[in-house]
Amino acid sequence: MLTDQCRQHCVGMGSDVSRADGGAPWSLAGKVALVTGGSRGLGRAIALSLASAGADVAVVSRDQASCDDVASQIRGLGLQAAGYSCHVGHWHELDGLVDAVYRDFGKVDILVNNAGKSPRYDELTDISEALFDSVVGLNLKGPFRLSVLIGARMKAAGGGAIINITSIEVDRPSPDSLPYAAAKAGLTAVTEGLARALAPEVRVNAVQPGAFRTDVSKHWPPEMWDRVSSAALLGRVGEPNEICGAVLFLASDAGSYTTGIRLRVDGGVA
Repeated sequence: MLTDQCRQHCVGMGSDVSRADGGAPWSLAGKVALVTGGSRGLGRAIALSLASAGADVAVVSRDQASCDDVASQIRGLGLQAAGYSCHVGHWHELDGLVDAVYRDFGKVDILVNNAGKSPRYDELTDISEALFDSVVGLNLKGPFRLSVLIGARMKAAGGGAIINITSIEVDRPSPDSLPYAAAKAGLTAVTEGLARALAPEVRVNAVQPGAFRTDVSKHWPPEMWDRVSSAALLGRVGEPNEICGAVLFLASDAGSYTTGIRLRVDGGVA
């Protein structure tokens, strides 16, 4: 549905919506996408939206059963999909993950580094070294390693798109999520650096979400809901599907002249 709406909008604006090969620029038919943290929340919505645009999808998270569930839904659309249990924050697991996905799918055209976490703490002095390292590992170290491994193969194959899900915390770090903000800031630097390193064959971009209604936000206290909702010009938090348009743009030929950017999807946080 989203693809048709976007196509109709482009037609209404008098734009050429056809590629040289006769396809639509939003179509991902024949593409293979790998989505980390793809079994729930934003990652699940992203995985399903990429499939709705025609992509086969490798769904990655630590929970094999949840990955298999999402993959089953995608296969129900007549596409290829598989689930892979992997802790993205563990460097030594990533080579095997990449090898397995390339073995099963033959290629990766789109990598979405979505897996992440931001544990709560009461005081900054409560942050342990183990907590800090685990946050940096999942939000920065893993996406860096995965992007390098897959990006090198994409470049050798002649094309690809890498999309890093960062955060508006990069620009507005709050005291209750400093390790997370620092890691996402690092991922922003990785995004811009890899855009240079992998050009012109591979496009590398970042999406900066604001507050979204996910499994994590279910545990927010009422005052936090009020704070994040009032901070956005739209006066609410986002729904998971509302991040998908940005990802589809950056993953598809609709974004073929876009690399090295940070695209905010935050409801208009001032």
